Amino acid sequence: MDDAGRSPVPRTDDEGGAPLRCCLRRGEPGELITLVTYAPLRRWAAHTGVDPGPYDEQGPVFLHAEECAGPRGDDGLPFTAAHRVLCRYASDGTLLGGRLVDTPDGFGPALTEAFTDPAVALVHVRAVEYGCFLYEVRRDSRP
Repeated sequence: MDDAGRSPVPRTDDEGGAPLRCCLRRGEPGELITLVTYAPLRRWAAHTGVDPGPYDEQGPVFLHAEECAGPRGDDGLPFTAAHRVLCRYASDGTLLGGRLVDTPDGFGPALTEAFTDPAVALVHVRAVEYGCFLYEVRRDSRP
């Protein structure tokens, strides 16, 4: 079950290109994938004991429908070749703001800017076009 209580429905990705959250890469044509509802802040809050309050949003993410080995290695920040929104959150789950990043070389400075603020605990990277959650950068794991 996904975070909305729905059962995943696998499908073959005929064209490829889906941003796969499980391994942080684009899907390849012919891979079996699924689109599920995911609540990233809720999961982080449960781990840290924080109440995400009204920021407990859920949205779509693509995953492999079968077992996935996860990210292949440290290739830097994934999914930087398109417009992205970086949402900053405090350690109490409060949204501190966001920033549109529209060039691949803008990600590093945007993350540095975010973590320059000591109140920022984590940053969510989301796709602009569909709102998909792509990944999270935590203060203690930032590049």
